[in-house]
Amino acid sequence: MTTYFTPERHGYAVRFSPFHKDRIAVATSQQFGLAGGGTLFILDRTPVGTLENLATFEWSDGLFDVVWSEGNPDIAVTGSGDGYLQIWSLRHPTMPVKTLHEHSKEVYSVNWSFHNRERILSASWDCSVKTWDLGYSASTRTYEGHTQLVYDAVWSPGTPSMFASVAGDGMLHIWAEDIASAPSLSVHAHDAEVLSCDWSKYDHNIVATGASDGLIRIWDIRKLNSAVYELQGCEYAVRRVKFSPYHSSILASASYDFTTRIWDYKESPDAIETVKHHSEFVYGLDFNNHVPGELADCGWDSLVHIFSPSSLNCLPLSEPR
Repeated sequence: MTTYFTPERHGYAVRFSPFHKDRIAVATSQQFGLAGGGTLFILDRTPVGTLENLATFEWSDGLFDVVWSEGNPDIAVTGSGDGYLQIWSLRHPTMPVKTLHEHSKEVYSVNWSFHNRERILSASWDCSVKTWDLGYSASTRTYEGHTQLVYDAVWSPGTPSMFASVAGDGMLHIWAEDIASAPSLSVHAHDAEVLSCDWSKYDHNIVATGASDGLIRIWDIRKLNSAVYELQGCEYAVRRVKFSPYHSSILASASYDFTTRIWDYKESPDAIETVKHHSEFVYGLDFNNHVPGELADCGWDSLVHIFSPSSLNCLPLSEPR
């Protein structure tokens, strides 16, 4: 396991670079995101297995999510507590090269389109989701189907114009990008706040949700009347869910119970491995698209870990997507 400490900064999100297998971005906040500023760390893993700080970017409010550009290895976007999105470039290490500001409350999720390299999603506590084209300063559309704080919005890996969103109203919405008036599909996914969602990389009809009730549910958007699987075992809220890019039925979760868990949802409702190497809430989680079975997580204990769960070491890889 490789570890990095972010003193006086509490981890909210971590993402592997889509271009460099040993590079991660970590979005952090002072004072647990309740007050103070935010710092974006760009970390590189060295040949001897340590993490070194390649760049550090500062913002006046807490940073709650980060995503890398799918088209430029030097660009990352963050969302912050003051409603801004920041576009950062490793070639300009002081200020953002661009900011976007239409949300009136915290931006809690940012997501970059797999299919359109200029397209971004943002989800906010102002109960809206917005799409952005980086060539412009204004959002392209605003989606207002949720009645409470929106925690996450994620593009479909299979359908370029589709995305999912989840919120404090317990709803999972599936949207067609060109229709902002109402979601195409909806389900009351949990009797609790839904904090995270993700699409399967192998079956583009499958979406996972994680909620403050400690449950993870797997949904098939062709029949949203009930979840097709339910995973149990997290003692507190599930903050992140992520599907594996290498194993078709594997996903990982990060929870307020200080754990990162690995699940094979087709085999069991119980986790196949529980990793507890944090002493505070685990907030950020990501799979490495370049290294099978490798993950990164971060938490409020100011620790960032890159690790390979033992449960994934001997699993055969699924057929290419």
